[in-house]
Amino acid sequence: MQIPEVPASLEAPVLNSNAQVVLTKRYLRKGGDGIPYEKPRELFWRVAYAIASEEAKYEKSTVKVDELAESFYRLMTSWKFLPNSPTLMNAGTDLGQLAACFVLPVGDSIEEIFDAVKFAALIHKSGGGTGFSFSRLRPKESRVGSTGGVASGPLSFLRIFNTATEQIKQGGTRRGANMGILRIDHPDIIEFIRAKERDGELNNFNLSVGLTETFMKAVEADGDYDLVAPHTKEVRETLKARKVFEMLVQKAWESGDPGIVFLDRINRDNPTPAQGEIESTNPCGEQPLLPYEACNLGSINLACLHVAGRETLEYSVDWNELKRIVHLAVRFLDNVIDASRYPLDAITDKVRTNRKIGLGVMGWADLLFQLGVPYNSQEALNLGEKLMKFVLEESRAASKALAKERGPFPAYDESVFAAKDLGPYRNATTTTIAPTGTLSIIAGCSSGIEPLFALCFSRNVMDGEKLMEVNPYFEDALKQARCHSAGLMEQVARKGSVANFEHLPEALRRVYVTAMDIEAKWHLRMQAAFQKHTDNAVSKTVNLPNSATVDDIRSIYWMAYEQGCKGVTVYRDGCKSVQVLCTGDGAQQQEGAKGERAVKGRPDLIYGFTQKVQTGLGAMYLTVNEVDGRPFEVFATIGRSGRSITAKAEAIGRLVSLALRSGIHVRDVVAQIKGIGGEHPVFRQKGMLLSIPDAIAWVLENRYLKGEEPVRPASSSENDLEAKRCPECNQELIFQEGCFICPSCGYTKCG
Repeated sequence: MQIPEVPASLEAPVLNSNAQVVLTKRYLRKGGDGIPYEKPRELFWRVAYAIASEEAKYEKSTVKVDELAESFYRLMTSWKFLPNSPTLMNAGTDLGQLAACFVLPVGDSIEEIFDAVKFAALIHKSGGGTGFSFSRLRPKESRVGSTGGVASGPLSFLRIFNTATEQIKQGGTRRGANMGILRIDHPDIIEFIRAKERDGELNNFNLSVGLTETFMKAVEADGDYDLVAPHTKEVRETLKARKVFEMLVQKAWESGDPGIVFLDRINRDNPTPAQGEIESTNPCGEQPLLPYEACNLGSINLACLHVAGRETLEYSVDWNELKRIVHLAVRFLDNVIDASRYPLDAITDKVRTNRKIGLGVMGWADLLFQLGVPYNSQEALNLGEKLMKFVLEESRAASKALAKERGPFPAYDESVFAAKDLGPYRNATTTTIAPTGTLSIIAGCSSGIEPLFALCFSRNVMDGEKLMEVNPYFEDALKQARCHSAGLMEQVARKGSVANFEHLPEALRRVYVTAMDIEAKWHLRMQAAFQKHTDNAVSKTVNLPNSATVDDIRSIYWMAYEQGCKGVTVYRDGCKSVQVLCTGDGAQQQEGAKGERAVKGRPDLIYGFTQKVQTGLGAMYLTVNEVDGRPFEVFATIGRSGRSITAKAEAIGRLVSLALRSGIHVRDVVAQIKGIGGEHPVFRQKGMLLSIPDAIAWVLENRYLKGEEPVRPASSSENDLEAKRCPECNQELIFQEGCFICPSCGYTKCG
């Protein structure tokens, strides 16, 4: 498409420093040398004009293309609305794929499975994320009639999808993201629940268990439920529902995975049930979709709608402006459907049959700050529900108006709306609460409906200099309270929160709460408040402190079921060895909590054993000496190795010995060194030895932990580094809305 010059009347957008970085790295068009030749003003005009141009297809359109393009431009560059990332990246370009969310079917044959792998690669290449249900696949060790062999089960194929994703960069900007769902009644569900016990496994997937009403009622009654083979419909096994639910809760406590989605609830809200059952969602869970369906999303910045000086909360929101934004955004998103070039004909057909769009919000925490309303309050819940009800009603009104101009979505006659005579509507769905990681950085607002992760944090810039990033509403509140100082800002940057700053006014501390200050029940209640008036679902993370218990997770999962959520994701701070921190004190506190450990002296006489282990660097002779039947010290030597290898083996032995003599349990030692990779792994009869430390772990585990549950290794140092720090700008990542997000450059990693 030929995009005309930007009209002189349109001013360039005002960008903060983070927005400039994000746009430059991820959105501005670049030449072969990787240097952007597009400016932010040109980017937003390209998007605005390309989307407005779709009006020319409709004879009854009430707007002119040039005027609408200018309206779209002003809407985006005022930061009142932004579409999903693929639209910003690809609108008006040769690629032209503008949707963010896709669901692909995975059928029970090799041909269908690898078709799905290929289709997912095409979607990831174009900038989209994919969701899959693996529930149609026959369970592990089922007979395969065509070959006489046995099936390897959903998990084996899920790993193939994960590996394929690793090789594809999304439009050169980010790795692909996936959602993997398995029904609770699939015979391989236990293996699926435990799939992420080892950190780094399935690192390109978010996992969710598809729960059914039958299962939840069985949990409530402490009853049994059946595991059913999908290809034969025969009952394979009967399990105690509550025991499986407890395992699900335990694994979520350990690592945050898997999440849960309520499949029956999702399908009760399916607007086009005649077209089939919804099996899966997009990667962050907010967009349930039919097989081969896609959806494009956009978010309204609520922080822009505050009206200062009003006496009541209701009149402190500019409802007229919100209505204008909603109607313009619905027209924008409906035009995106026509402008988008999807990677498969089947997707094009399904999308244009239902014309689903997902209009949501961001900047919610910032609006509450401006209103002086605590996130964890009934007042906030009431306002959130009122706001989303308004957005839903006005988006449907806008969709109905578009149907008069353009006709209803083609499947309208077989939809639930036609059955109830509610329409006609242009779109089968209009609302979704999506993650807005990079979009909120561009708009300079808080993400989605999440609370802030930190009120203030320091960002490393050139030559070791640190730049303080402070929430502007918080900083203004400090100045008004005459509490602002550089020293205070440094303290807040270290803590992230002011919850325990008793020298600050109590009213200020009550309003300016962060994700970790808020009790889990308030996270969940906020999600439920917005879900009441959202067609699709809500992307929201229930953040929990490290001290949260398994009982806390159980309560959240059950509360999500009772309060009408369509799914839920929890994240217990520090639950993964890939610890994510946004403030400076976490590691120090963790270290300080352990206290000093006394190193035991070595007895004059000590007995042990020596075991020979073949490694990729030669035969290792590991001597383990014991005191009272427990390992006390180890010595590792490598036969005929060079000095460097000998030194490394000796160093590892000394450090393991120090840990053991300090009273650290052998299981914890094994967890730290098991699975560390090296450049010369070797195969053994029952697995592979990856390195010298992995070989030491193997000896210790087989000698002292035999018969126990296998040790789940800590993440490798590479995965630790990747999760703690952004691989592109080295800033600390935060975990929000189901993904690791860099608040500085917009890097996102789901899974």
